[in-house]
Amino acid sequence: MTFAAALFAVPLCVGTAYAWGQQDDRKQMKGLDEQVQEVKSEVLDIAQELNRLEEKLLFPSGTQVTLFVALTQGEQMRLDAVRVQIDGQLVAHHIYSAKELEALRKGGVQRLYVGNVATGEHKLEVLVDGKLAGGADFTRTERFTFRKEVKPKLVSLTLASSGNAPIALGEW
Repeated sequence: MTFAAALFAVPLCVGTAYAWGQQDDRKQMKGLDEQVQEVKSEVLDIAQELNRLEEKLLFPSGTQVTLFVALTQGEQMRLDAVRVQIDGQLVAHHIYSAKELEALRKGGVQRLYVGNVATGEHKLEVLVDGKLAGGADFTRTERFTFRKEVKPKLVSLTLASSGNAPIALGEW
């Protein structure tokens, strides 16, 4: 091999080695990205499981009560706020955004409260504030009694701006 040919061949080999090195780096980066995505997925799965375990620990099924809020079908009242007391203790107070109100009008149900209560009779007081379709203020307070057994209790509050019972109680 002549000296000129050797001078030409050396940069060509170095360039080829450099290109192979870049391909190896890309493969390693791709492998690292895949590993990072797997770890992220595992962390999200673990976080979800921890949330489930935390809920079971904080709200054992024997004492758990859950309150849901819904609007009657076709309700045009602008719901501003709902306040709920159980046995004289404020347990939930929520001010509604336009998006939340729209979701309720479309048939959505909101989980307003999850908590613990002892078995037996309990007093529930619900205060609703809003505006009627014509713009008049709307405020109603209703009082109910519900019985808690040694199993989870689901209570629904269905709100309406008209009728004899603007707040209807449903129990499961």
